[in-house]
Amino acid sequence: MANKPPLMELDIATAERGFYSGFAKSVAIPSKLLVSALIVWAITVPDNAAAVLNALNGALLKSFASWYIWVVALFLVLCIGLALVPTTGRLKLGLPEDRPEFSRFSWFSMMFGAGIGIGMLTFATAEPMYHFATNPNVIMGETTGSTADNVTAAYVWSFLHWGFSAWACYALVGLSLAYFSYRRNLPLTVRSALVPLFGARLSGPVGHVVDIVAVVATILGVAQTLGFGVEQFVAGLNRVGFGDWIVQPDGKPSSAGIVLALVVILGASTLSALSGVGKGIKWLSNLNMGLSFFLLAFFILFGSTFFGLNALVTGLVAYVIELPALLFTVWHADGTETGDALAAWQGGWSVFYWAWWIAFAPFVGVFLARISRGRSIREYVLGAIILPSLMCFVWFTLVGGTAIDMTLNGAAGDAIAGAGQESQLFVMLDLMLSSGLAWIMAAIVVVLLLTYLVTTADSAILIVNTINAAGEESPKGRVHIVFWGVALSLVVGGLLLVGGLGAIKTAMVIGALPFSLVMFLMCVALTKAIIKDAIRERRGVKSLHLKA
Repeated sequence: MANKPPLMELDIATAERGFYSGFAKSVAIPSKLLVSALIVWAITVPDNAAAVLNALNGALLKSFASWYIWVVALFLVLCIGLALVPTTGRLKLGLPEDRPEFSRFSWFSMMFGAGIGIGMLTFATAEPMYHFATNPNVIMGETTGSTADNVTAAYVWSFLHWGFSAWACYALVGLSLAYFSYRRNLPLTVRSALVPLFGARLSGPVGHVVDIVAVVATILGVAQTLGFGVEQFVAGLNRVGFGDWIVQPDGKPSSAGIVLALVVILGASTLSALSGVGKGIKWLSNLNMGLSFFLLAFFILFGSTFFGLNALVTGLVAYVIELPALLFTVWHADGTETGDALAAWQGGWSVFYWAWWIAFAPFVGVFLARISRGRSIREYVLGAIILPSLMCFVWFTLVGGTAIDMTLNGAAGDAIAGAGQESQLFVMLDLMLSSGLAWIMAAIVVVLLLTYLVTTADSAILIVNTINAAGEESPKGRVHIVFWGVALSLVVGGLLLVGGLGAIKTAMVIGALPFSLVMFLMCVALTKAIIKDAIRERRGVKSLHLKA
């Protein structure tokens, strides 16, 4: 009822002593058991694991493709709507006296590094190049693959997957958690976002299940991201001279290369996570943002800048115009060659991406909430959806545009298109520069990639620990931080070794489904809370947890 103050306490039982002191054992132990079972299953009986995961994945993509498309559209519409409405846009994620903890540069750097940094390096070249060759417009006969008339369409689809919709998944979770944690003093954990729907029952089994689902989805979503990053990191190490022993003849990482990469990445990530957000993660985020701008400046000076800027303008205009239709279009296999091809393409690309972003959302969302206290909803949405998307668009057009231009004008031939996605950026640098300069730039890319990998992994470890600790933000339980660092390494390494990225992709799509339902309920809960709080305010009923 809006005549009564909202629930401002959520009692989550945590252990007072012993190994799990400060942790919610009902979340921490089941989460560890589920992740450990996945690791053991994937490593000990890989054929069985692959068969079961693939069967589940096929069934889910067939049955829930429409759900993924529509629910992600809802996330974007709700976030933008809340920012645009004057009364909700002005709402502060915190109390009236709260001020942001981080500068805007550090705030944006941490958001961008945690949310998309690795993918930007891998896919800024690979995705535009793939869609340049084929996309739904090519399938429907509206454009011709690998020709100039397909460039704009290639960017529309690249922007769709890496733009507003992707960041809306992250922003929704962060917005919901920040609203309830900082305005109502509820724990900074996923269950708090559902309090308007389930109330105090979230202190018990219902809330435990929500947080366990968030932890498992986070591990699988981050594993997908790290899997892509590990492949490119190993390719980069090979390029700068670490030796052919870290790659196979087809250019994919060898077992030794995967182990080396994971030891370096997750070792550094665990150490950074132990230092907390304000030290290691903040420092690394600022470093990788600075290196990102350096690499971007390189492509502005030496890449196909005019081609890229033209692609940015035409692609962005087309994307914004077509976005309403793209958000809600679902293709179904209908027995025709075109219909079946469109449905298969959407399942392999858009639906996969929406599942990936949803699986990544509990990690990034909790992290966004953690660093966004004191900002208004409008500023938060601008910083968490619009600006990161524009940054991605610039990267994709300047870096990927250079690759497309070099392919179109014959300078690259088939060298870039024929390379694996993990190697395309390094191949392009080799074609653009002399061997010495190409080596220097490759080394810079490797360092930048490492900082993004470490930032993503250490943020994920810290957030998983936060959820397990019933929302406690300080980096407590050092042995548990180490456990999640090792577990994340084994999930990535185990699935890469037994089934490559396909195995990680399959597990991630499956893990994302239950959390997509949690996120839908977040939309309902947040809308309900904001409306009722507005009514409470008009009636003079307390809706903020004011400090004594």
